Amino acid sequence: MKTSANRGVDYTTDAADPKATDGHVVIEVAAASLCGTDRELYEWTPSAQAFNLSLPVVLGHEGAGTVVEVGSGVTDLRVGDRVALESHLICGRCYACRTGDAHTCERTRIIGMHIDGLFAEYMNVPRDICVKIPDSLSFESGALLEAAGVAVHAVQRADYSVAGRAVLVSGAGPVGLVVAYLAQLMGAAYVVAIEPNPYRRAQAEKLGVIAMAPEDDPVQKCLDLTGARGGFDVAFECSGAPVALGTLFQALRREATVVTVGHPSRSVDIDIAQFINKKGITLRGIFGRRLWETWEQSLLLLDSGRLELDWLVTHRKKLSDIDEAIDLLTADACKVLLVPGLG
Repeated sequence: MKTSANRGVDYTTDAADPKATDGHVVIEVAAASLCGTDRELYEWTPSAQAFNLSLPVVLGHEGAGTVVEVGSGVTDLRVGDRVALESHLICGRCYACRTGDAHTCERTRIIGMHIDGLFAEYMNVPRDICVKIPDSLSFESGALLEAAGVAVHAVQRADYSVAGRAVLVSGAGPVGLVVAYLAQLMGAAYVVAIEPNPYRRAQAEKLGVIAMAPEDDPVQKCLDLTGARGGFDVAFECSGAPVALGTLFQALRREATVVTVGHPSRSVDIDIAQFINKKGITLRGIFGRRLWETWEQSLLLLDSGRLELDWLVTHRKKLSDIDEAIDLLTADACKVLLVPGLG
C-alpha cells in the first residue's frame, strides 16, 4: 500500500478482504506485474506525483486472476472465470469516449492509483475492465497483456507501418522488447534497439534485432543501413530518457514517424524548425491501450500463436518481497511478477 506522499510503500497483512460491490467482481490475484511506473510511485518522483494518487491505495495495475465473487448487476462474468485487467477506468461520457478515443479520456482513473490495485491477494474490480482469457493462456501471460498492449498500441499508432520498413526502438525494457518482437513478426526490414543495459541488450539480440548501446553511434548505424533513403522509417521511444528523442530525430529519414511511449521525468526540448518543419517528422504519442481495439488485436495475436509473452518473465516474488522486486526493475531483469500464492 502507498499510504503517504513519500518514498516507499507499506506491506500490511491485516487489510480487510474486499467485497463485490454493484457492477464489480472480486478476483483472486494469480499474478501481478511490475512496471517502471510502479518504481516511480515507490520512489515518489515528480512524474509519479503527477498522477494525483488517491492515498492510501494498494498499488499494482497489471495483473490477472480468477473471479471469486460477483456483485449485483454483473451478468456476463461468473465465479471461476479467468480474467486479465485493463488498468484505465474511463468515464464513457466525455467527447473522447463518445468518439472512439476513450484511451485519452479526460477523466481517466487508473487502478493501483485511484482505486485499490493488484498488489494484493484479492481485488474488487469494475466489471467493465475485466477481459476474459482462455484456459490455454497462463495467468502469467495474462498479467503481461496490459504492458504488451502498450506495445501493440504503439504499432497501431504508427499505422502498422513496420512491414518492409527500418524500425528503431529506444529502450529494450518489456514494452520496447515487445515492440521489437512485433516489428520482426510483421516483417520489418531492419530493427535496431538502443539500450544502455547490457542484460537487456542481450535480450533484444535473442529476438534477432540489432542491439546497440547509446555510445556505439546508433545514428550512424541507421544511416549506413539505409543509404540513400537517409535514415530509418519509424522509431518508438520506449525508454522515457529525456535525451533519447534527439537521437531518434537524427536517425530518421525525412517524413518519418516517431511514436513516444515512455514518460520522461522532465520536459524535453525539441528543435521544431529542424526536425518537425524542415525534416517533416511526425511525432505521435500514446497512453495505455486503445479501447478496445488494442485488446482485440492482442488477443487475436495470442490466439493465433504468433505472439507469446512468457519469455518476458525473469523473476517471481512474494508480495512481502516488494522492496526487492522494485530494485530488480533497474537491475538485470525483464518482467518481475508478484505472485500472492508463492510459498
